[in-house]
Amino acid sequence: MAKGISNRRAEALAKQVTRWDAYEDVWLGEVEPPIDYGRAVRVFVKRRLKDGAFVHSYYISTLALPSKGLFMAQYDARGGAEVEQFRSDKSGLNLEARRKHSFLGQKGYILLTDLAHNLLSDFYFRALVGTQFEGFGPKRIVRDLLKMPGRLIFADGRLIRVELLSLKQFSGDLAICLERYCSGG
Repeated sequence: MAKGISNRRAEALAKQVTRWDAYEDVWLGEVEPPIDYGRAVRVFVKRRLKDGAFVHSYYISTLALPSKGLFMAQYDARGGAEVEQFRSDKSGLNLEARRKHSFLGQKGYILLTDLAHNLLSDFYFRALVGTQFEGFGPKRIVRDLLKMPGRLIFADGRLIRVELLSLKQFSGDLAICLERYCSGG
């Protein structure tokens, strides 16, 4: 499910709606897709009052839901997770403080940030779930765990020991998590 970004298209689609159904403080209609998306999609138009005038937005979904209201409820429910994830990544990976002057530099930075997000997610699910660190978000993982001084000892390409500064909080438990992660467990 996705929200369309064209106000003009939303207004054009609203003119095609033959039936508006009330849902909370808005009205919902459904229209035929304006283009062939290559798969079955449903297009919903939302109408709401703003400053005494109707404004419209539209949504595209591949979900087979029995009603427009259920679709809107599903769409509204997903919003919080996206905002929280973006906010968590922005804070944990320090995105708000980094800007590159060139387009290609910024694009490369964004791709590296996506990679860092994926690596942090992998580390979280493979090493931290089921431990005292399970409640940690990206910011705490980076700030409190991954900045801990130490070293990994390898022999014949295999991890044999994790040494962390023992005076640091969490060092013993983190060493166990790192060993589990590096051994593929």
